[in-house]
Amino acid sequence: MSSHTEGPRLGITVSPHIPARDFVPYVHRIEQLGFHEAWLVEDCFLHGAFAQAASALAATSSLRVGLGIIPAAARNVAFAAMEVATLAGMHPGRLTVGVGHGIPSWLDQTGARPPSPLTLLEEYIHVLRQLLAGDEVNFDGRYIRLREVRLAHVPQAAPPVYAGVRGPKSLQRSGKFAQGTILAEPVTPEYLAFARTQIASADHQVVAYNFASIDDDPRVARSRVRSSLAVVGEPDWEPHVAVLDFAAELAELRRSLNSAGAFAAALPDGWVDRLAIVGRPDVAREQLLALHRSGADRVALIPAGPDPFSSLDSLARLL
Repeated sequence: MSSHTEGPRLGITVSPHIPARDFVPYVHRIEQLGFHEAWLVEDCFLHGAFAQAASALAATSSLRVGLGIIPAAARNVAFAAMEVATLAGMHPGRLTVGVGHGIPSWLDQTGARPPSPLTLLEEYIHVLRQLLAGDEVNFDGRYIRLREVRLAHVPQAAPPVYAGVRGPKSLQRSGKFAQGTILAEPVTPEYLAFARTQIASADHQVVAYNFASIDDDPRVARSRVRSSLAVVGEPDWEPHVAVLDFAAELAELRRSLNSAGAFAAALPDGWVDRLAIVGRPDVAREQLLALHRSGADRVALIPAGPDPFSSLDSLARLL
């Protein structure tokens, strides 16, 4: 990890809902404002990760780009390695690769859900790193089977491979097989401390995604970010909130309401302030420092608000 006194490197998570025509101007703006990196989302059934990455890298000159994340169950590892190696060869030193399980409901829709996501992810990351290093791979696993596979165009410097995971068993595997971990939003200092304990590797980068809204009026900032926090009441987000001192109250609030929207609207201001990077710039910078002290090397801000460009500009006040 980097020094706890200087704060985390700041990036932006690019919404997969941004229209294709706005994508290049948006990543241009991320670079112009001085953010360290852009993280690209591959959600079903929106924009593809590799097409976005190729466009973002070609349209910018120094911006780092993260694939955050590609689902292991959806892409053959040998062909994914070809895509990654091509991007890394054309744009050396600017790419980070994130691999995860994928959302179970989406994998069910596409007939791609494996019986053991943990085993697949472990095999996938192990083999992907070997291929990107230029090794000839012979592998006979439960899910991945390769015979005499070697990339013809090996990048001079292999891009790092991170795991996008959230639960304890997956975090433990990430610490053993990946070079870093991407934590989905929301990430609090408490959840970071929990994740770092599970990862149990000091030489391991952590990228924390977080909803973010900056305004001189904290009420305005909260109003922009509140609807995004509806997800924290859903079962898949339980690891994020279980470590918080208001976890039981949050779960009870969600049970008492019949919609995610009503739940988000009812979240107390104090909880919103704990679950997002939100409020005045000075307050938000203290939140970022707290995340860094708890183990976040990089923070990828998710701009909240109706206009992605103006939301992005407001977050630049943190730089």
